[in-house]
Amino acid sequence: MALYGERGYDNTTVAEIAGRAGLTERTFFRHFADKREVLFDGAVALQELLVTTVADAPESLAPIEAVGAGLHAIGELLQDRRDFSRRRQAIIAASAELRERELIKLASLCAALADTLRGRGVPEPDASLTAEAGIAVFRIAFERWVDDANELELPDLMRDLLGHLRAVASGA
Repeated sequence: MALYGERGYDNTTVAEIAGRAGLTERTFFRHFADKREVLFDGAVALQELLVTTVADAPESLAPIEAVGAGLHAIGELLQDRRDFSRRRQAIIAASAELRERELIKLASLCAALADTLRGRGVPEPDASLTAEAGIAVFRIAFERWVDDANELELPDLMRDLLGHLRAVASGA
């Protein structure tokens, strides 16, 4: 992260990252497929938390409420990482390659969420629509949360945006 901040993503090499970490390039590649993955290392854990929370939510919850429980869980996980998330997001925003990777990771997260909803018995197209809406809430809340002008916590932003979504869907 420090190297990307100092030199920019495009100008930072794997050799420099490994050297700064006191590792060999070979050791780096045991942990990461490429230098992009350094910025997306927590994606698997985030996905596991989201889908596990949604899968374990009470059956009585509507699909969007189960997704809301999952969003709250990942919001709680990320909340203490705001400064890191701001730096990470600035690096991603400065690179088309990283923005593309971010979109791919969000699409994977959405697909896993839709699969989890289908596993809860939510039919199509409801499962896909709910998953897409949930990821949109996450993405917009995250963008607002890392904005320096924002003082709200991530779980609160996601809860508020889910409320806005409900209002829009109901015509209120």
